[in-house]
Amino acid sequence: MKYTKLGKSDLNVSRICMGCMGFGDAQSGQHSWTIDEEHSREIIRRGLELGINFFDTAISYQSGTSEQYVGRAIRDFAKREDVVVATKFLPRTNEEIAEGISGQEHIRRMLDRSLQNLGTDYVDLYIYHMWDYRTPLCDIMEGLNNAVKAGKARYIGISNCFAWQLCKANALAEREGFARFISVQSHYNLIFREEEREMVPFCREENIAMTPYSALAGGRLSKRPGETSKRLREDSYARLKYGAARDQDAPILARAAELADRSGISMTEVSLAWLLTKVAAPVVGATKLSHIEGAVKAVDVTLTAEECAYLEELYTPHPLVGVMAQNTAAAASGEHVWSVGRQTV
Repeated sequence: MKYTKLGKSDLNVSRICMGCMGFGDAQSGQHSWTIDEEHSREIIRRGLELGINFFDTAISYQSGTSEQYVGRAIRDFAKREDVVVATKFLPRTNEEIAEGISGQEHIRRMLDRSLQNLGTDYVDLYIYHMWDYRTPLCDIMEGLNNAVKAGKARYIGISNCFAWQLCKANALAEREGFARFISVQSHYNLIFREEEREMVPFCREENIAMTPYSALAGGRLSKRPGETSKRLREDSYARLKYGAARDQDAPILARAAELADRSGISMTEVSLAWLLTKVAAPVVGATKLSHIEGAVKAVDVTLTAEECAYLEELYTPHPLVGVMAQNTAAAASGEHVWSVGRQTV
C-alpha cells in the first residue's frame, strides 16, 4: 500500500479508501445488495491486512448500521489512532426546519449520533454530504467549526457540490476564522469526467484532496460486456447514473478491457490506476474480498501517458445525473438561502 497526506491536513491516508455503503442491514436501508455484519467484518479485516487505513461511511447508509458495523470492526481489528474514519451528514429534514432546529444544532445531533454508532469519541473527517439550500451557509460552517473545536471532528470535507460552492464555503470560513474543507468527495471515474471542467483544476490549485465516489461506476469499470453481478442487477441508483450513457461509454469500457488484457491485469486495476493519476484516494466500495484485493493491486500499477491518453480519447460530455442533477435543479429554482458572513440575505 502507498499513502498520501490528505490535502492540507496531517491525515496520512492509504491511496485506496474503503467505501462502506455496501455494509449494513439491507432490511433497514434503501439498498437490497448490501451485506451483513459477518461479511462486512471479513472485508474490513482484509483491507486492514492489505494496508488500507481510510474508511468512508455515512449516517444515511442503511439507517446507521453501516457506521455500526465499521465501528465494531475497527475496535476489534485495529487501533483507533491507526485508522482514518470519515462519515457524512445529510441536510436538515422538513420536520427539523418546521421545529426551528438550526443548522448548527442539526450538525451537533447528527455527529453525536454517528459517534454513538461508530463507538468512538471523534471522527477524522466529517463530510457535508450534500448542499443544503434551506440553511444559511454560515450556519453550516459554524456548526462544523464547533465540531472541530469540540474535538469531535479533526477535519471537515464536502461531497456532491460544485466548485463555486466549495470556493464560496472556504472563502467564508477563511473570513470568519472557521475550519475549512480539506477534501471533496464527488462523482468521478473513467466514464464520468465532468469534474475535470472546474473541480479538478480548482482542487489542484488549492491543494484540496479529491476522494471521488463511484470510482468503478457501480461495477461497470470492472466488468466486461455480458458480465454481471448482484449490484449491477439491483442497484437502481447506479442504473440511473449510467444507463442513459451506456452506448457512449461502451467504447471506453472496451479500451479498458483491451489494456487490461494487454497488460495481464484486471479492468479494476486499469480503471483505478487511471483514477489514481488524478486524485488522492478514490473511495472504492466492496461487497466481496476480491473487490478490495483487486482495488489494492491498482496502487502498484503505473500507466504510461500514452495509455492514459488512449483511455481518455473517446470520452464525450455527459449530463449531470443523480444528486448533482438535483443540486442543479435546486440552484436554478432560487429556493435556497444565501448568506454572506453572518448576514443572511
